Amino acid sequence: MVAAPELVRTIDVGNVLGEAVLWNDRRRSVWWTDIQNSRLFEYELQADALQSWDMPHRVACFGFVEDDDTLIVAFDHGIAFFHPPSGATEWLVGPDALGGGLRFNDGKVDPMGRFWVGTMVEDAAVAVGTGALYCLHPDEGLLERIDDVEISNGLCWSPDGTVMYHADSPKGSIQAYRFDPDNGTLSEPWLFASAADGVHPDGSTVDADGGVWNAQWGGGRLVRYGPDGCESLVIELPVRQPTCVTFGGDNLDLLFVTSARVGLSKERLAVEPNAGNVFIYRTNSRGLPANRINASTPG
Repeated sequence: MVAAPELVRTIDVGNVLGEAVLWNDRRRSVWWTDIQNSRLFEYELQADALQSWDMPHRVACFGFVEDDDTLIVAFDHGIAFFHPPSGATEWLVGPDALGGGLRFNDGKVDPMGRFWVGTMVEDAAVAVGTGALYCLHPDEGLLERIDDVEISNGLCWSPDGTVMYHADSPKGSIQAYRFDPDNGTLSEPWLFASAADGVHPDGSTVDADGGVWNAQWGGGRLVRYGPDGCESLVIELPVRQPTCVTFGGDNLDLLFVTSARVGLSKERLAVEPNAGNVFIYRTNSRGLPANRINASTPG
């Protein structure tokens, strides 16, 4: 049975657009980005210690690299290996890879160690085409896997790596795909779950039992969907704009939730003073370690 999680800590950071939260099991710390402020954060749970880095561009999402302190980072318009201690950057795609009006958004490393990243329409007035979901190939660059996307979000995989979940946030639903781990190809999608009217599925993670945990922008809640797509748990949050969620802690039983204050009026912020903070919940569920890619240190 999935019991209601308990809020155990709030990290007071006031992010404009906190996103892309991931647990680094080797460093025993949680990482996330404030996209609009071009900052990357690391919080050491046991020491209650927070550090951050000013980044050369807005960071949309990132992943950890095997046996290294290097990250693979999707900046707003390009993808690179980035070494936080030194600031060394090795561009893989870009730094001006996208047409006007588009930027990279949600992404993750898949169970076989490939980096996936989606794009979103940031300025519809000048956007060239629509957003998409891509898989980064070491020789062929970005391979488009899903097209006609407004805001790519909610990327995650089932524990056995045979199902991929993805959301186009404005459409209000999460799609599921049969996933071929060997070559990264997808089946035709089927509807996995739908959010309430006016609520946008944002970042997701999967627990060890195959449940999909989704942060619901505008809904002020997290929802856990069972592998069958049925709601099994709803967590009401103190903020309306949760953005992403991940499991972490030594037992992978803590739930970390990022949030945003972008677009909120002074009146709304007075009602919602925790907007933009990171919340930590203790659960009786367990997550999975973040997938990593193999890559050499840049520079």
